[in-house]
Formats: sequence, C-alpha cells, structure tokens
Amino acid sequence: MCGIVAAAAKTDIVPVLIEGLRKLEYRGYDSAGLAVLNGGLRRLRSVGRVAELAEQSRGVHGVTGIAHTRWATHGVPSERNAHPHVSGGLAVVHNGIIENYEELRHGLRAAGYEFVSETDTETIAHLIHHILKTGPDLFAAVQRAVQQLRGAYAIAVVRAEDPHRVVVAREGAPLLLGTAPQGSYAASDASALLQVTRHMIYLENGDVAELTPEGYRIARADGTPVQRAVTVSSLSADAVELGRYRHYMQKEIFEQPTAIANTLETVGTTRSVQAGVFGAEAQDMLGRTDAVLILACGTSGHAGMVARYWLESIAGVPCTVEIASEYRYRDSVAHPNQLVIAISQSGETADTLAALKHARSLGQAMTLAICNVPESALVRETRLRFITRAGPEIGVASTKAFTTQLTALFLLTLVLAKLRGRLTPEQEECHLDSLRHLPVALGRVLELEPQIERWAQGFAMKQHALFLGRGMCYPIALEGALKLKEISYIHAEAYPAGELKHGPLALVDKDMPVVAVAPNDALLEKLKSNLQEVRARGGELYVFADAGSEIPESEGVHIMRMPEHYGPLSPVLHVVPLQLLAYHAALVKGTDVDKPRNLAKSVTVE
Repeated sequence: MCGIVAAAAKTDIVPVLIEGLRKLEYRGYDSAGLAVLNGGLRRLRSVGRVAELAEQSRGVHGVTGIAHTRWATHGVPSERNAHPHVSGGLAVVHNGIIENYEELRHGLRAAGYEFVSETDTETIAHLIHHILKTGPDLFAAVQRAVQQLRGAYAIAVVRAEDPHRVVVAREGAPLLLGTAPQGSYAASDASALLQVTRHMIYLENGDVAELTPEGYRIARADGTPVQRAVTVSSLSADAVELGRYRHYMQKEIFEQPTAIANTLETVGTTRSVQAGVFGAEAQDMLGRTDAVLILACGTSGHAGMVARYWLESIAGVPCTVEIASEYRYRDSVAHPNQLVIAISQSGETADTLAALKHARSLGQAMTLAICNVPESALVRETRLRFITRAGPEIGVASTKAFTTQLTALFLLTLVLAKLRGRLTPEQEECHLDSLRHLPVALGRVLELEPQIERWAQGFAMKQHALFLGRGMCYPIALEGALKLKEISYIHAEAYPAGELKHGPLALVDKDMPVVAVAPNDALLEKLKSNLQEVRARGGELYVFADAGSEIPESEGVHIMRMPEHYGPLSPVLHVVPLQLLAYHAALVKGTDVDKPRNLAKSVTVE
C-alpha cells in the first residue's frame, strides 16, 4: 500500500520524485523518503506527509533516484523505519510484504549485517548488497535476490557505484515504467508520472527492469529478456488536480454523474445491451451461468451486496457475496457453472486477487473482473472484464468507483436476465433509459449538499451513529456507515432495519442519531414501523426519503426528500447524500478527509 517513484534522467529528478509522491500519498502517508545519486548516495527521510520531505529536499539535486511514501506494516511510523533503506552505498524502496524476511534476516545477521529498522524492506537492501559481493552487476544481483523473496513486492534499487541506473522488480504489487526523451521512470501508479510522460509500460509479475537516461530493458528473474507493450495513458495531468474543490473526495463525489455517463458509453445509444460488452467469450460464458459468486472487499463488497438483489430478482440467478479476505480460508464447494466476479477499484487488491486465484484453483474457470484500471493485475487474471470509467480516484474513501461498479453490475444483471429469457424488449429499454437518466438524477441529488451540510453541523458532535436500511438499501446503509467511520472517525454501525429490535435498539437514546435510507418501495411501511421504534426510545432520526414517501418531519425527525424515486436503481441515488454527510461531518471535525488515519487507498498486502 506504499507508493514508489523512481527516475534515471538527463535532468534534475528531485522535483519529479516529490511531485510523484504527492500523487501517491493516497497509497500511504505515515512517512516519506528519497535517495538520490549525485557524487554519492544522499538519503532524506521524514515522518509524516510528503510536504515535510519536500521542505527537507530544498537544494538537493540529482539525475538518478528513488522515493517512497509509506503505509506502515512492519514497524511503527518513524524515521528509522521510513524508506529508503540502505546497505553500504545501496538504497531500496519497497511496496508489499516479504513473508520470509525473518529467515533471510537470520542468515544475513550471520553474514555480519546489522539491522537498524523493524522493517522487512531492510532485509532486501542487505540481501542485494550481499549478492553484489560475489561479482554480478546491480541488474543481475536484483534478479538473484528476488528469486529468494517470498511474498508480494515492488522494489526500486540504486547504488552509488551506478550513478545513472535504477533497477526495479515486481511480484504481486503494482509497478509500471514511463518512457520519455529526457529519461526513464517507474512508479506504483500512472498518476505519478503524468507530469513527465503518458507513455507507460506495465510490468508483469516476475519482471525485473533496468532504467537509464537512454531507455530501459526488461527481463525475467531467470534472465530471459522480455518485451512489454508501450501504452499511451488516457489520463491527463488535469484529471488528478483538485481544481475548484476543497478535497479530492468532494471532487470525486461531484464527478459521479460524468463517471457514470462515461461508464455507460460502452452501450452507446442502443435500445438493448449485448453480452459482448463483457468480453469476446461473454455470450457463451454468461449463457452457461446458473449461479454467481462475487468476491470483493470493503466498498466493492457493498456493491456486490446490492448486485445480489438485482441478480436474484431481475435475472433469477442465485448469488453469493463473499468477503475476499475470508473466502479462501474456508472449505467452499466449487460450482462449475458459477460465474466468479471479482470487484476492485484498483485491480491490485491483494485479498481479492488471492480469492480469485483460489476460486480458479477449485476449477471455477468462468471469471469476470469489474475494475477501474484496465492494466491492472485483476483484469489480466480473468477471462471476462468490464472496465468502469470512473477516472482517477485519489480520495481514500471510495465514492465514484462505487457508483460506477453498481452501474456495471446492473448492466450485467440485464444481460443475464436477457439470456435467461426473463427480460422483455420493453423492460430492457425501460431499464436502459433509467440507467442513462442516472447522471441527470444524480445531479439533482448533489443539489441537496447545502441541506446536508446543515445536518452535518449537529451530526458531527455525536460519538456514535446507527444506519438502517431494508432490502437493496441495506448495503447502502453499510456503505454510509463505512464512509462516516473512515473519514470522520465517528463510530457507526449499519443494520437491516428489521434487526433493530433484535439487539441494536438497546443502544438508542437521545445521543445516538439514527440514519435511515427510505426509498418509496415495497418495504417502506415496514421501515416506518422501525423508525417509530427509534422515536419511542428518544432517538433522533435523519431520514433520506423519496418524494411521496409520506414520512412527516417533526421534532427529532429530520427528513431529506430525494428528487425522485428510482426503483431498482435507487441505491445509486441514495448513497450520494450519505457520502456528502460523511464528508461534511469530517469537515466540521477537522479531520484529514482525503487521507484518514491508519488507512490507504490501495490495499496491496494481506
């Protein structure tokens, strides 16, 4: 979950490293550091944000270097644990976890190496340094070193004796190269390199690459040379700038109408949706599907939970949603005609990738990725894929990735329903019209922000909150509680509203606000009864209700009217005000909205 930037160029690369780290802070921000080669190796490290490292780096120059922003795994955030880690004149930065580092550390200690940090990364530095004593050059030494590493990693290495060379390697953690006339670059994410190039090379697991000012070469760990395609990134530097917004999260909430419209471009203006939008094999594979297994974590898992309602009610397909980090650690029963759907914004989520591989090892070959990054590991691991077009999502708390995932999952539901003969042409056209109207409907929901901001003034003073929903809006309640926890640090829990009297009602009093998601659907009357139970115990209600829901506002009952009822797609609309409530509550509390404590955007380690 850390971020890496590296460069071997013909001009000073320190500003490139610092700006690259700024773009990667969403991946970790416990500490930051860099190492540059300029008449020797110079290392700078700081605890905290990249801004502090930037101050330290004033007056530092070099044409070759590596940099890192950290999310702590092994060892507390401190300067001694901050990257780069050094051994002699060699420095390493690392994203991932080395599972056998203790075994390697024992052998290196016996060889005379002293360890000064608590990290697994320092082991890599000493290991490469030790191999270099036997004579190979840096590229070959890194190749030999990675053959001894077990776990997930992306690393970048420099040493004083090679002032114009960086060596990088990848296994299980994202790493890409950038190429430009002025030099060669590497980073964890394309956003870090848009400042210098849009020409990217995505490394595969097991690749080792050497960067010089004149170009790059790539080989496997065993020395076999390989070629990787150069792609031109569709992102622009403007896409990762804040613009007129206060935070990336606010920007990304307001980008949702555009993100959904872009995602729907795959179906154009046609009156029907074709299986082919999910891949060349989709017609056959989806036609054979008689069950669905969804693997995901966090917000993506909530998207899967909403999709379960759609798949079972519209398409008539049994659906199971599994938390990816749990799925592969229990005995599960393989189903040969089950479609396995893996959902991830980044496509590099370690638990989701591992769960997908486990499903495949059980013989489940029908796989689909729903992902926002076309070059990601997840997309390469599945036979079918749907690329959401949310654009870069920098804020740690996911927003537009969630609603575009829901859009993709609803399209899949329509395809499966159509293939199973459960969707008439008229129904299909009606659903597609509703999808295409979503950007307009979301725009109207966003106009509620001033009212939500007023709610947040009092809401932010609370220590705890309950979120309630029924049916397909129960996962939306879960997502709203997660958003509030993530960025405001208010403890929040979500329950199906019918479960209230089975325990959670004991918590309700005047100090426990209760947020209810109340679409005007078949379960509304049941939900109203649950809300009465809250009021009878003195609880304060905040209700997001559709027009016509006939829930009156009164003392202790705050009602926000949604612009329109949206049927099966109401979860997409109802989640947006919950995102805004969390955002504005966090502003009132003064937390770091885009970089909440202890969290990082892309979870690339177990």
